[in-house]
Amino acid sequence: MAKPIEVNDANFDATLKENKYVLVDFWAEWCGPCRMVAPVMEELAKEYEGKVTVAKLDVDANPQTAMKFRVMSIPTIILFKDGQPVEVMVGAAPKSNFVARLNKHVQVSA
Repeated sequence: MAKPIEVNDANFDATLKENKYVLVDFWAEWCGPCRMVAPVMEELAKEYEGKVTVAKLDVDANPQTAMKFRVMSIPTIILFKDGQPVEVMVGAAPKSNFVARLNKHVQVSA
């Protein structure tokens, strides 16, 4: 079963290079809305297995990557395609919002 992978400042760029689509959850341990989004990211990792790599980046432990993508509020979820950000979602939202944004970019076969 697919689960979100942990990424950090050291392996972030390599993760983007290795995967066509990467959905990154920029979060922190103390962030309540981040904890609300975490189960949604778990579900998306399973549902989009083989199509989208779901990753989590702790902004407190990895400030360089958070600053590089101008993450000012958390949770911020960014969808990368071929290493470039194509969707930015800030704040907790229902799963349907994330699915709609993902499906604009990722071909989903029924």
